[in-house]
Amino acid sequence: MNNCSNQRAVFLDRDGVINEILFFEDLGILETPFHPKHLKLLPHVPKAIKRLNRAGFKVLVVSNQPGVGMGHFSEEMLLKINHKMLNLIEKQGARIDGVFYCLHHPEKGRGIYRKKCRCRKPKPGLLDLAKKEFNVNLAQSYLIGDSISDVQAGRARKVKTILLGRRKCDLCDLMSRKGIKPNWMAKNLLEAVRQIERLEK
Repeated sequence: MNNCSNQRAVFLDRDGVINEILFFEDLGILETPFHPKHLKLLPHVPKAIKRLNRAGFKVLVVSNQPGVGMGHFSEEMLLKINHKMLNLIEKQGARIDGVFYCLHHPEKGRGIYRKKCRCRKPKPGLLDLAKKEFNVNLAQSYLIGDSISDVQAGRARKVKTILLGRRKCDLCDLMSRKGIKPNWMAKNLLEAVRQIERLEK
């Protein structure tokens, strides 16, 4: 996976990093937005992305979206949600350069979406797709996410990882037991970007 490109990227998970994860009371679950009206950016997200733009990073979203495969919403609806996300960020002067989604689920997916694919994190297939399209030097790039699967996907391609969350948490204990460790941790996207800025000085 090595290359001679100087193009660096910051890969962002979507739900819990860029936008809020929602609680659907009627379903009793925490889930991704099912409709554009549900999508709400987390605080300071455009500001953080703008700083990455100015630093010369490609900002690329890599996100599992199995809600399509499980029949919660359509691909058309996902495109509408994605369009709203990009517009909200662009209106504040920031830019996302590319978006890569995995729609599959190995057990709960319906029809063509039920498969063990290469793109569903923790597998690194989305990073591979982004690398090919944008000629990214993965070893010089970062991945910011809020789950173990994000850390695993990044590690599989030697991408430096920043996990969003509290340092004293059940997730940390689970990672310790599994031997999974991000390079750094941060409370939110803006703090993660500031960490990258310190590392790049």
